[in-house]
Amino acid sequence: MISRACTGLLRSSRGVGNRSLYSGISSNLRYSSSSTRLWSTPLAKNIAEAIATTGPISIASYMRQCLTSPDGGYYTQGRDQFGQKGDFITSPEISQVFGELLGVWMVAEWMAQGKTSRGVEMIEVGPGRGTLMDDMLRTIANFKPLASSIDQIYLVEASPSLREKQRKLLCGDAPVEQIEIGFRSTSKYSSLPITWCEDIRFVPNDPTKTPFIFAHEFFDALPIHAFQSVIPSPSTITTPTGPLPTKPTPQWRELVVTRTPPPSTITTTTATTSPLSSTPTPEFQLSLSKTPTPSSLLLPTLSPRYAKLLQHPSALIEISPESHSYVANFAHRIGGGPPPPSTHPPSSSTPPPAKPHPSGAALILDYGPPSTIPTSTLRGIRAHRLVSPLSHPGQVDISADVDFGALAAAALAASPGVEVHGPVEQGAWLERMGIRERGEMLCKGAATKNGNEEDPPRRIRRAIERLVERGGGGMGRIYKVLAIVPENSGRRPPVGFGGDVAVERGVG
Repeated sequence: MISRACTGLLRSSRGVGNRSLYSGISSNLRYSSSSTRLWSTPLAKNIAEAIATTGPISIASYMRQCLTSPDGGYYTQGRDQFGQKGDFITSPEISQVFGELLGVWMVAEWMAQGKTSRGVEMIEVGPGRGTLMDDMLRTIANFKPLASSIDQIYLVEASPSLREKQRKLLCGDAPVEQIEIGFRSTSKYSSLPITWCEDIRFVPNDPTKTPFIFAHEFFDALPIHAFQSVIPSPSTITTPTGPLPTKPTPQWRELVVTRTPPPSTITTTTATTSPLSSTPTPEFQLSLSKTPTPSSLLLPTLSPRYAKLLQHPSALIEISPESHSYVANFAHRIGGGPPPPSTHPPSSSTPPPAKPHPSGAALILDYGPPSTIPTSTLRGIRAHRLVSPLSHPGQVDISADVDFGALAAAALAASPGVEVHGPVEQGAWLERMGIRERGEMLCKGAATKNGNEEDPPRRIRRAIERLVERGGGGMGRIYKVLAIVPENSGRRPPVGFGGDVAVERGVG
């Protein structure tokens, strides 16, 4: 089974024009005898009609529609995207130890910050099936002082079907009620209240609280914009003394989504294939905008990291402003300071009061380069196979590498009360947290409970090895871990980033 951190589908840096930039796979694209194009999904038709009406759309707009559109988005249809029967598998689904160690990390950080006895909040963005939160809560229940200090759990989830899966796992038969900011029920762990919100801006930002925020494979699914450095054709300016040639300077041009031109011949059952590939042509393609777009004029100017690459023709960069907004929200909740844009609910006209002192932490686990800017990483996954992200809208999971350098910069810019540690490789982080020791504890228990000395332990060890494997495209190397904690001039690195913890204590 495949994880979402697969090698991206490579995009050529030459001949961008109107040529498709991705290889497609088999699809059900068909054309009728009247040359009316029939689309693979209703959402594909909607997107195509929008492009025909208003022109090309950004990759960010395309991703947002494909993943969260109420009219057939990937996460809004009710199907199960996770596990063997879905499209990909995530770390919490591989081994319970993964979630347990995140729970242990929260315990250690809570202890290091003085063991506050009240006002602790847990926030998870993109909770999937709820497996990670379930494993964390089960672990934290063994640490009674921390468990009793938790006031509220917030789950940020836009998908109604996933919210229901999370509710069943975490709350069982407990009733659910609709409230102003979302939905609320009661956890099966210590009867803690759980509130679901569609956006983190709706999660109350109380400066007296101590928030612990978790984001596992969340940022990779947030929309990106992609830009390429180009040198425009030379031009002249007419002056009173005659034409004056101008020296073109590099510009960022945005890669936008357009419809793939229909084939010159009409078919009835199969899609045409790209001349560069034996696989069917996707319904959409990436094209280079002929003129600057508002996004290309603004987003690449926000960081000197992008300016350095502008001077290299054909250089490609990917930027996710929504990711920057989310991580700034995290940092402000932890460290306080002036609120960054869009950190309070859209309906609110007043920002939250100042935070008396920094507290809490955020842990981000995702895939991407540790410091460089992602390029050419847009990918699609369907049924555990890499496919074109521009085919079968609503039926393909779309993601891109996370720019950890940009996340760190956005967090530090949002609040003077935080510092950032990492990213470090997931394999190294899990081993520092004691994943192998915890795995051996489970192996002993599995052999005793099942009366089998080989199969359960072998399965446990194989799962743990998969999480920490660092060779090739192993999850232990591809996935990274980044922490945001209260500013302390780096004197106290958090657990897993230089600290230490005994995982055996309190983990049942």
